[in-house]
Amino acid sequence: MIRPICSFAEVVYLERAEKLAHKTIIERFVAVARSKNASPTWSDVRAALLHFDRAGLLGLVQDLHTASKDNQAFLHARLGLGHDQLQPFKASISNWICPDVMKNQPISVSKAKKAIADYKKAIGRPDGMAELSIFYCEEAFGFLESCSMEDESYFVALIRMYERSLEFVLSLPLAERANYLERLDKLRSRGRHVGWGVQDELNSLWYAAALDEHQSE
Repeated sequence: MIRPICSFAEVVYLERAEKLAHKTIIERFVAVARSKNASPTWSDVRAALLHFDRAGLLGLVQDLHTASKDNQAFLHARLGLGHDQLQPFKASISNWICPDVMKNQPISVSKAKKAIADYKKAIGRPDGMAELSIFYCEEAFGFLESCSMEDESYFVALIRMYERSLEFVLSLPLAERANYLERLDKLRSRGRHVGWGVQDELNSLWYAAALDEHQSE
């Protein structure tokens, strides 16, 4: 009499195990495919960084530092390095909002504003935010006074940045506001030279800020 190698129960168990293994392989394949197709998130980066030792992390930061000037400006500001941490951000603002048209350099309001956003992410000191936003306005006026410009979005961005400048300055302690307010006041008078109702808009923002009331705080 020939005895079966496996009982019926064992056959069922093996079939189930085989199906489970097959399902697991498929699920892993799908997960890998999704991970390759989906854009990595901070969670993915964080998980990868857990495998780095100290030397590896330092090497990574060094590579990031040398990869771009934007990265250098960010790290220097975050770590409090250098005698003028605002200079790289100012250079970027000037480059994009007040380019050399004789060299066909492009204008980019968004990239000029990004320099301010990058500083905010790096350290975001209130006095630094006030300085960069006012500098943006001063550079924009310098550009408008030196050449003809008919781009409405450029003027709108200037007016909005002036409004933000007022907000940043008024968030500072009373004793730190005078120099910034003097510069903002001068910008109002420069508005009459550029048209597009800029001076009227800046005057409206200036008076709406109720500066006399804030100065008496």
